[in-house]
Amino acid sequence: MQVVSSTEFATHQDKYLNLAIDQDIYIERGKNLFHLTYEPNVEEQPILEPDEDFYNAISAEEFRARALEIVEKVHRKFYGNERKICPKNI
Repeated sequence: MQVVSSTEFATHQDKYLNLAIDQDIYIERGKNLFHLTYEPNVEEQPILEPDEDFYNAISAEEFRARALEIVEKVHRKFYGNERKICPKNI
């Protein structure tokens, strides 16, 4: 762990950015203390494979059609066949 002033950090920014890969660097600015963190490059991060839920997903259109079916069933149960729900209004 290393604590440096904001002036020191600004002067030797490359040095502290490289050090932050292996150790904790804190930058002191007035009464505040900032923790410099390292996030691996996107290419270094593991790539997640699609899981079971991904393959079970449905499209937005399919979801809308299924939801409309259910809403129409409930509507018919309570109101009978008096009027049909217009898909444009949903």
